[in-house]
Amino acid sequence: MPELLETRVETCYQQAEAFFKRPFARPQVSFKLRGQKAGVAHLDENLLRFNLQLYRDNQEDFLRQTVAHEVAHLVAHQLFGGSIQPHGEEWQLIMRGVYELPPNRCHNYEVQRRTATRYIYQCPCPQSDFPFSAQRHKLVRQGRRYLCRRCRQILVYSGETRVE
Repeated sequence: MPELLETRVETCYQQAEAFFKRPFARPQVSFKLRGQKAGVAHLDENLLRFNLQLYRDNQEDFLRQTVAHEVAHLVAHQLFGGSIQPHGEEWQLIMRGVYELPPNRCHNYEVQRRTATRYIYQCPCPQSDFPFSAQRHKLVRQGRRYLCRRCRQILVYSGETRVE
């Protein structure tokens, strides 16, 4: 599946080269992005990272809009340097002029939230439940202490967990 995505990256670069009549250094492309972001351009590393799950779920729009969006960041950086705004007029010029696409800052893809285990901590206050992340729970087990903001007592693990 990433072959189509890599082909689209190359097509975007060829369009930019034809438009600006100059060559552009090709980036390294990674598919190890997770979470809510569809793509990220690392300007100084000349690296593009894409979210394969969002690509699979939104392939047509992703290829058309998201890939061009991220390539435009790298092209703008190579043309104008590092002092431009990420979604400023230079980037917008490339989106509109080179790719003939709207310069949308964000995608509207539906993102599946991961389930997370929460560790329930309590204090003497009535109806006190403090759901801690696994990372915070680990810190408590290593000796860190957290206090209730109302009663100033140390929060204690109740032994309960819940999945959110």
